[in-house]
Amino acid sequence: MCCFSRPVEQVSNTKIFARSSKAGRQLIVYSMQIQMNEELAMILPIPVPKNSPDDAVRFISLKEYPAFFDDMARGWPPPSAAGATRGFASSFGGPKPLPVVDVGDFSASFVPSVKDFSRLDERFRLPDAAWDQLPHYRDFGFAVFKLKEGKSKQNVHPMAFEFPRADATRLFFPTVHIHDGKVHPQAEFDHTLYCQTTGGESLPMMEWSESPQLAGQFMNWKKAQGIVDGDSHAYVRTIRGQRKNEDILV
Repeated sequence: MCCFSRPVEQVSNTKIFARSSKAGRQLIVYSMQIQMNEELAMILPIPVPKNSPDDAVRFISLKEYPAFFDDMARGWPPPSAAGATRGFASSFGGPKPLPVVDVGDFSASFVPSVKDFSRLDERFRLPDAAWDQLPHYRDFGFAVFKLKEGKSKQNVHPMAFEFPRADATRLFFPTVHIHDGKVHPQAEFDHTLYCQTTGGESLPMMEWSESPQLAGQFMNWKKAQGIVDGDSHAYVRTIRGQRKNEDILV
């Protein structure tokens, strides 16, 4: 799932799409249903090269394509229809604030490293103790999304971005959970993962199901803004239940 800067009541129905892009970069689209009682930020750790600049991540607005994952799911029709066609900077001074960009219904920032969270408003950081339990993420960067005030906190369009990868041979899915400021060894997963491969990645095919059609036959490629390759098949994997609390790489 993801990490939150404040406790949340419930997170469910998480959907993530991943695809390699040019120059060793990767695209991610992320969607979920969330119940929360206060203003907070969602934090997605991403494995970027060390010393990545503040503008290393390109955020993409999918405000005009809220049905991205609805269309993606159409790539695997029921058997009876198988033949159918179808930032956040503090105002109290200190380090140079991180750039904040508007991405549809969100404000977003790229945090190059754990130490750079000091450049964000305190409300949108994780407790320092959480990072002490996750030493692996000391080498990560972070995509941080804040829901704009006045927007629905349960029905929002998917979040999308492109980032430079530390390892350009594997697809990364941000699935580690931190929902209460603490790191638990096990977590409840309710995930549907989608991806497209470019030939460099190797999927364990017993776990992934290939779409019968090319993605261009069930996705709106114009609204997807190049995130999806319309001339390739897509793959899906569902993960539900208790499992080790960690990210997934393929």
